[in-house]
Amino acid sequence: MAGCSGPLSTLDPAGPAAGAVATLWWIMFWGAAVLFVMVGALYTLAWYRPALLARFSVGQWLVGGGLVMPSVVLVGLVAAAFVLGERMIPRPLEEPPLRVYAQAYQWDWRFGYDDSDATTSELHIPAGQPVDVVVTTQDVIHSFWVPRLAGKIDAIPGHENVLRIEADRPGSYRGICAEFCGNGHTTMRFTVVAHAAEDYDNARETAFAEAGR
Repeated sequence: MAGCSGPLSTLDPAGPAAGAVATLWWIMFWGAAVLFVMVGALYTLAWYRPALLARFSVGQWLVGGGLVMPSVVLVGLVAAAFVLGERMIPRPLEEPPLRVYAQAYQWDWRFGYDDSDATTSELHIPAGQPVDVVVTTQDVIHSFWVPRLAGKIDAIPGHENVLRIEADRPGSYRGICAEFCGNGHTTMRFTVVAHAAEDYDNARETAFAEAGR
């Protein structure tokens, strides 16, 4: 239960994509809970009231419990996954979102921006706006993940993957590499700092100045 809260919790979303992930998790959790209760109830009846269950034939149990129930459950889960998964796809917008770059290497991250050659060790984004993160790596496979803002995406050598993130409000959000990448994997952490839109440019310039010291 301790993993359900904290700066790396997927159950404390702070953006629309992370909210979709959390919603899907809760759907799966409550679906599993209902199935658990149903199976427990059947087990209890089989133990204490076997005559009640004996009214149904083996064929009825196979069709109802082996075909109908799993089909209903799986169709519901797949439908929920498709609907919620669509919210995480970086589709074209009327106004192209801010584009930033995340390059992984053993064992750290550097972040760049379309309108500057400078890079920072923290990723700075404006709050309340979608941001496309172009993820790549200069050595082995890594994985970019900010649990409270979005799902994860792999960083693959020689290839660029795009993940859309958005922070509902200003704040600092922890990120990690979610793919084992060598001895320094556990130290490969980073921070995404979301600023109020009117403060974003100044905050990023300050970050550039600090990175250049």
